[in-house]
Amino acid sequence: VTTFNYNLGKQLNTEIYLSIDRVKENAESFNNTFTDELHRVIIHGILHLCGYKDKTQEEKSLMREKEDYYLSLRNF
Repeated sequence: VTTFNYNLGKQLNTEIYLSIDRVKENAESFNNTFTDELHRVIIHGILHLCGYKDKTQEEKSLMREKEDYYLSLRNF
């Protein structure tokens, strides 16, 4: 997932790009469904736009915790 944040003041202007092929690969690698992995990647991108980083191990752990939390809120 790649995110771009072009916000100006209170105006939201962002882009999120993801690779469907990578989502499929990750779903297989992590023994996950395509839909669940797609949702995780979308949430991951949104978290980046909210200011979360994933460069250090501590940041990665927090990012995963947040992803899991927001995934748990789905009711579909």
